[in-house]
Amino acid sequence: MEDQPLRATPDDLASVNLADPQTFADYDLSDYWRTLRATRPLYRHPAVGDSPGFWVLSRYADIVALYRDNTTFTSERGNVLITLLGDGDSAAGRMVPVTDGQRHKELRNVLLKAFSPRVLSRVGEHVRRTTRTLLAAAIDRGAGDFALDVASKIPMATICDLLGVPSQDRDYLLSLTKSAISSDDQGEYAEAADAARNNILQYFLGMVEERRAAPRDDVVSVLAGSTIDGEFLSEDEIVLNCYSLILGGDATSRLAMIDAVHSFAANPDQWASFKRGDVSVKSATEEVLRWASPTMHFGRTALEDVEIHGTRIPKGDVVTVWNVSANRDERVFADPDRFLVDRSPNKHIAFGHGPHFCIGAYLARLEISEMLLALRDFTAGFEIVGPVQRIYSNLLTGISSLPVQFEPASAELEELVL
Repeated sequence: MEDQPLRATPDDLASVNLADPQTFADYDLSDYWRTLRATRPLYRHPAVGDSPGFWVLSRYADIVALYRDNTTFTSERGNVLITLLGDGDSAAGRMVPVTDGQRHKELRNVLLKAFSPRVLSRVGEHVRRTTRTLLAAAIDRGAGDFALDVASKIPMATICDLLGVPSQDRDYLLSLTKSAISSDDQGEYAEAADAARNNILQYFLGMVEERRAAPRDDVVSVLAGSTIDGEFLSEDEIVLNCYSLILGGDATSRLAMIDAVHSFAANPDQWASFKRGDVSVKSATEEVLRWASPTMHFGRTALEDVEIHGTRIPKGDVVTVWNVSANRDERVFADPDRFLVDRSPNKHIAFGHGPHFCIGAYLARLEISEMLLALRDFTAGFEIVGPVQRIYSNLLTGISSLPVQFEPASAELEELVL
């Protein structure tokens, strides 16, 4: 079953409101981004109602350059549209994504210690077994919602294991993370997002108090016991970074996994090539990430007057960078609008770039790779058998419901799980 087609972008660029989640629900913006890259690489997005105007960068090279520049631009006044166009981010200076300079380096190093490859190597086997067990069960049922039954459970299980979240709380936290930065229901978007963010923070506040009293072998305990210049991290710093980790640790992997199945179903030649083993899992994983580009944008605020493409950007202006456009840039990727699992080179920026490069990139790649391996081992093929529902967000892009019919591989699933 094909997706419900989105409308083509209006010819009038000014009529496209990138701050409104409804824009992404209604329109296929491919032509819009193509036009901006070709003719307006620095575009002034107009003010809409009470929402101020902002700058839009759409080319890969410009976006990478801005990601690298934490001197001219800052994340501390927000790094996504909802905060950049509002009252800023109250977590600035305490949560890694919205902290710059020396404090950013210090906080990031604490988190890198908690998410080092040595630590993550211990979770690899768990990710593999969880993935294969869930997918085998889905294939055994024959049909189901891949997004809900499989992909939603794997990243959340992994990040919760690392953070030390009890199994009985994970469905609750998954529902909160989904609502905090996107929604399956556009009618509840704003109110549900605010409530979800507050509930996540309150949840981790309770965990921090528990771990300070009785440390365990988990990331929350590591953060609670970490010091910078001899000072323990504040309670706010720990809670806010746990919030950031659980949101980031869930969304990218979950949405990329779902998109992988959707894209393979739409491109049977690419599935056949991958299924035969003509393409490495590593190569396929990178193309899934480029193609899905789950996090559409980030943003910065100019700390001083700066010139881009001959245009002066005044101090204090917001500049947004759109990964979803950069990862389709014709100047960098051959045939950018084709899903090609053998693509090489593939220097996508699905995880951002520069000082704020995603801390969880290693883990996300591990999770996506294990899902792709399981698909190759367990199923001969699959098709979409019901309406595809997309999330409602101006930050994330992806699918929240993907009804799939699986054709089992010939080998016994029980053997393959082991």
